Amino acid sequence: MRDFSTGHHKSPAGFDRILMAVAATFLSVAATTANAQSGPAKSPADLAIDAAVPLPEPANVPPPTVNDFKPETTAAAPATVTPPKKEEAAAPAVPAAPATTATVPPAATAPTAAAPAATAAAPAVEPPKTEPAKAAPAVAAADQPVADKLRDLIATKGARYFDRKSERTAVENFYRDRNYAPLWSEAGAATARAKNVIARLKDASSEGLSVADYPTPDFAAATTADAQAEAELRLTESMLDYARHAQSGRMHFSRVSADISYPEHPVDPVEVLINVSTAKDASAALAGYNPQHTGYKALKSKLAELRGVTDDTSKHIAEGGVLKFVKPTKKNPNPVAMEDERVPALRAKLHVAENTDDKRYDATVANAVRKFQSNNDLKATGVLDNGTVRAINGPKSDRKIDIVRANMERWRWLPRELGARALGDVYVILNIPDYSLKLMQGDKQVWTTRVVVGKPGKHATPELTETMKFITVNPTWNVPPSIIYNEYLPALAQDPTVLDRMGLKLARAADGSVRISQPPGEANALGRIRFNFPNKFLVYQHDTPDKHLFAKEERAFSHGCMRVQNPDQYASNLLSIALPKENYTPEKIKGMYGRGEVNINFPTPIPVHIAYQTAFVDSAGKLEFRKDIYSRDPRVIAMLKGSEGRDMETAVSHAQPNHVRPTNVQVPGESFASNSSMGFFERLFGPPTPPPAAVRGQRRVVR
Repeated sequence: MRDFSTGHHKSPAGFDRILMAVAATFLSVAATTANAQSGPAKSPADLAIDAAVPLPEPANVPPPTVNDFKPETTAAAPATVTPPKKEEAAAPAVPAAPATTATVPPAATAPTAAAPAATAAAPAVEPPKTEPAKAAPAVAAADQPVADKLRDLIATKGARYFDRKSERTAVENFYRDRNYAPLWSEAGAATARAKNVIARLKDASSEGLSVADYPTPDFAAATTADAQAEAELRLTESMLDYARHAQSGRMHFSRVSADISYPEHPVDPVEVLINVSTAKDASAALAGYNPQHTGYKALKSKLAELRGVTDDTSKHIAEGGVLKFVKPTKKNPNPVAMEDERVPALRAKLHVAENTDDKRYDATVANAVRKFQSNNDLKATGVLDNGTVRAINGPKSDRKIDIVRANMERWRWLPRELGARALGDVYVILNIPDYSLKLMQGDKQVWTTRVVVGKPGKHATPELTETMKFITVNPTWNVPPSIIYNEYLPALAQDPTVLDRMGLKLARAADGSVRISQPPGEANALGRIRFNFPNKFLVYQHDTPDKHLFAKEERAFSHGCMRVQNPDQYASNLLSIALPKENYTPEKIKGMYGRGEVNINFPTPIPVHIAYQTAFVDSAGKLEFRKDIYSRDPRVIAMLKGSEGRDMETAVSHAQPNHVRPTNVQVPGESFASNSSMGFFERLFGPPTPPPAAVRGQRRVVR
């Protein structure tokens, strides 16, 4: 029997300390449990804060806790917990900082699952340094009265200056961030930035806009804080109006016609305020919202030239007798051309390059006169009468100025980026009044051809921007519902054989509607190729069997689609860009002609812009005018002159074309006996699907 009182058989070394550590741990766990029962459990972030910032303790010291012992330094080292000395235990702990001042963010102090809880022996966790919030700039003492008035005006009468909520919010935030310090004046005097912006607004006419739309204040006359605050907001208002008009247009295109649809590209008022207020050249920053297209800039240059032209009567064509060209006939195979002293000047005025000194009114001069008459809304006779002479001379250039301004406005409707970046800024642009299509790569013309466009009226070709996604070789023409019900069915009532003679097939669909289609072939109305850019107007570009129409000067004959003169070359040029490794040549395209549809998909769609430019600058730098075939110029010009008041930017809704096919329409000559014998499921779901056609007639897709 062991006698522990005599000191024999002592406990192993450090055993006492281990017992003491176990006891301390037990007491710590018990205390923690008691605390948990008396209050809500602390989160990991709270425990970390407790570890980092020691809390004050009461005078009656509690039992030792685990925080009084050093943790193990390594996994291999034995536990060597040292109990606190009596002197240390008797004295209350002095807190490093009051608990109420702890500011460690939870996100920075939350421990990970693998990390042990922080202890008192571990170094205190320092809160991360955060950037102090940027204080609003101090307002100069001389500007403080204006700032106070600005605060009141924006809060109480902001809607009087900025009726658009987005602009009002942007202005409120912008000036609040400045402590309402004025942007355009200092100590009552206009700043250099204000003078630059005012100069830009007063030069709005150079961009085809009206200076009257952007009134500018006189800071020199604003002698009171109220007047200076008013001037501040008036200039901000005009600046935002200018940026918005320059970017998107003075009017919304929907106010001109129902068949115009371009993607919206509104300006951000926040960006305008930041841009103009921080730019080194505020005038240039504001001017940058105007289109940067080459076509727009060329018109702007010509507008300046037109406004500089004076009424120089020394270059006018004199009025006199009527001149006309007599065509040869069988009875008069060699008619004598009329001669006149005015003809050389007429040749120069109409840019007839050949035989500049010839006094004969020959076919070349007559054609130039006819073209001028057509482009200026005169009867295109080719006869030079005094009315045509007066139009050629022009009292001034006011009419041309108006037309150029209208076409500059149309450029604002187009997207700021015309081409596909991935393909080197490639795009297609078709000008309706010029009857031309151009394939462009940046500012370089890759290829061009003649086109036929829609007839004036309900068949007008729409103005739009879409993307061409694929080409169809040997297309089937599915006749649009409007043509079926407005043209073909009435024609069928007059002649039951008309569809057969045209190679058209009529079918009754399962829903009861009438479908008419024309299979692929040489006589197909779409020709051999269709160029597809899906759009809400259901128009596209395509070949045509009516090649003779391309010889005409005016080519508005279609139902809205655009017929292309050289479709094989057009397809080849497009595919050489979209699929450069496939070696599509015109000959390869023609080799695909047959009876089966072939779709060639573009990996990257190519933008297509259908524009309406009655005035443009050609590749030789000459200002060209075209006949306003859809009579849209007067509407645009009138609105640019303020015919509809200040706000013309709101879109207006139009009735959209109805593409729904009517059902249960009686087709002349159609027998419904076969339909009445159809079974229930056939009447409900339609007849059985026919067997697949031979490979030659199947539709295939080329990717």
